[in-house]
Amino acid sequence: MAAKISTTPHAPVRQFSVFAENRLGRLHDLISMLKRHNVHVMGITVLDTTDSAIVRFVVDDPDATRELLVNNDFPYVECSVLAVEIADESQLQGILAALFEAEINIHYIYSFLKRPDGKCAVAINAEDDDVAAQALSTRGFKILTQRDVSR
Repeated sequence: MAAKISTTPHAPVRQFSVFAENRLGRLHDLISMLKRHNVHVMGITVLDTTDSAIVRFVVDDPDATRELLVNNDFPYVECSVLAVEIADESQLQGILAALFEAEINIHYIYSFLKRPDGKCAVAINAEDDDVAAQALSTRGFKILTQRDVSR
């Protein structure tokens, strides 16, 4: 079943940051809930602290995810991230060089698990998405939209 795409063609990729107790099975509960509702995790990273974890992820259906998180008491925040398509890992240095030259600070970066068309991608949270996107586009990198990561 294809995900409902309610975003405009140029809508940025949405990232969810879930604040989870640092206890056995909590990440499993979150991912299992998404899977049961046919929501696919396209990229994920986890920041572990002593008492809690921040699970950041990109999905193919943000609307369903939002509803599931609210209805199942998973506290979260949502933001946009730059999703950049790359042919392979060798292009990571080019992305970093473009952002360095544009003097854009990177807060964090993580790779996608899968994209619908099988290409690689990275999610970037930077201090200025517009300038970062322009710098990357100038270097020939494709900035993905939510539609690009939806199935």
